[in-house]
Amino acid sequence: MNILNKPAFNQLERTLNASTMRQRVIADNIANVDTPLFKRAEVRFEELLQNEMNGPALQGFRTDPRHFQLGGAATPEPQIVRDNSSAVNNNLNNVDIDYEMSLMAKNQLRYNVMVQQVNSEIKKAHMAIGIRG
Repeated sequence: MNILNKPAFNQLERTLNASTMRQRVIADNIANVDTPLFKRAEVRFEELLQNEMNGPALQGFRTDPRHFQLGGAATPEPQIVRDNSSAVNNNLNNVDIDYEMSLMAKNQLRYNVMVQQVNSEIKKAHMAIGIRG
């Protein structure tokens, strides 16, 4: 049994993956700030995760992965969503560099907090099994 294979640690892992994906998407938006007709994208994850956490507490037990999911939400995966409805520039590009840079800074802070939390979970696991260092 893997001591780190628990729901809280798995949730941290998914959040780190979403943050990594978000960093790539924001960097792509910034790289295309002057590209005509480019439409910015963003990553949706936190609201999907929140919906999962607020979902029903009961969940059916599946004996086969091909069975239908009963109760509870499936594990959310980050989704890239493109904003095709707005235009900020005359070339119909909708990337606002100031907004993207602030999103990048916010995402970096979120990522750093999640890495600290993962490190804390690993230290707790080490203490639980008696590893020093």
